[in-house]
Amino acid sequence: MTAISRSSWRDTLANALIITRREVRDSFRDWRIIAPIVVLTFLFPALAQFVAARFSAFLTGFGAEIIGDRTIPFLLMIVGFFPISISLVIALETFVGEKERRSLEPLLSTPLTNTELYIGKTLAAMIPPLVSSYGGMFVYLLSLLGGELEWRPAPMLVVQIILLTTVQALVMVTGAVVVSSQTTSTRAANLLASFVIIPMALVVQGESVIMFLAPDADSPYGIGALWAIMVGMIVAVVLFLRVGNTIFNREELLGRALDQINLKNFFGKVWRAFRSIDRDGTPAPNLWVWYTRGMAFTLGRMRSAIGVTIMVFLIAFIGGLAIGQLPEWRLPFDFTILGTINPSQATVFNEFLGSGFEAQAIGFIAAQNGRILLAALLLSVFSFGVMALVLTPAVYVILGYIASQVATTGTGLALISAAILPHGVIEIPMIVIATAAALRLGAVVTRPPDQMTVGQAWTFTFGETLKILIGLILPMLIFAAVLESVLTPRVVLWVLGGS
Repeated sequence: MTAISRSSWRDTLANALIITRREVRDSFRDWRIIAPIVVLTFLFPALAQFVAARFSAFLTGFGAEIIGDRTIPFLLMIVGFFPISISLVIALETFVGEKERRSLEPLLSTPLTNTELYIGKTLAAMIPPLVSSYGGMFVYLLSLLGGELEWRPAPMLVVQIILLTTVQALVMVTGAVVVSSQTTSTRAANLLASFVIIPMALVVQGESVIMFLAPDADSPYGIGALWAIMVGMIVAVVLFLRVGNTIFNREELLGRALDQINLKNFFGKVWRAFRSIDRDGTPAPNLWVWYTRGMAFTLGRMRSAIGVTIMVFLIAFIGGLAIGQLPEWRLPFDFTILGTINPSQATVFNEFLGSGFEAQAIGFIAAQNGRILLAALLLSVFSFGVMALVLTPAVYVILGYIASQVATTGTGLALISAAILPHGVIEIPMIVIATAAALRLGAVVTRPPDQMTVGQAWTFTFGETLKILIGLILPMLIFAAVLESVLTPRVVLWVLGGS
């Protein structure tokens, strides 16, 4: 980083802190903010300590001391989480609240840049709740160290909980600031806040389950799954910041008075993107041109997403191979039995294949693959495309694991290949393309193309995604299911030596 860029970042941060100091002073002057902070800092930790003591004594009476002990760090996390929930309220007020109070125009008329305004508002919404959160956890820890429980936590576990609280506050604040900058009323912002608080509540529930069930809960290096969650939330923070700073526009914020839904215009733009064969949105004159030129144009625009998807799938496959090489993860299975099949078994197998198995299997396989891909698509819309790279790579971890088990024994490799390759030549590219389309649809809001708003970019990408799903993924899905139901079992039977 050059000296000029460092100086630029220092100036940006210094200007942003002007807004932060002003907002924090105003927050600490408002008793409606101070009162919950004081209560959650001093009274809630005492309540949590009382609950921890009673719950631990109750479980000890039934011989479940370990569960009682693990309740204490869970309550420490809850003591830290409740104060940062105030950050959601403050963040939702950052822009739309000032707009309703008519104090936004003087602020936006300052010479500060959009980035400086956005960073300053984000920090101001986060600092008071974090001060309350850290204070509450400190009070709770003091009561545990000197109270009747006399809990001596692992230092790294306490560090983990503090870091988790911080990144949770960052996720909630950055998400809420995005909502506040894109709505026209506080009522609408509060309703849209459910898209922030509900996923975060689910994350906290998942963290609590991990604290109780993690095999490395007593590790001096912390709980591994919590480190992974922390990394995921940091990624979400970066994406929220990028989205918020990209779509923040002071002129649009002042000029927008009412949000309107024009379904006719929306579906018209989707239909145009669905039929387009070039960047100008030229409609395809016939089905042949739509398939040859339109599909090639859309797949070309997906090159980056396809490259990222292939890289993630390779990493997942290699990860499965690595896990399979660990002695404690090897299957207690003798792969030498996967050698041949005797004539009577081959006869039974052929009769089974001819008993209507294929027709039932085609529908089941197509529906199962379709559900997974559809879930990845829907979840990617609300996760900037991240969930598309979480759900679908799981199958490649399993494939890598199975391949590792087979390679260890040196037998059964031909059988595994016969069970995967006949339909895999269609199914694997289908999954790659579908995952890339979901990734692109979710991630397009983080960096819309030049001369396009976020809404225009998402609408056009949605139309292109429908084009890929209907014109390419659906036929490949059905064809792969037919191959897996009809061809793959017979190839497996042939490899086993059956007729």
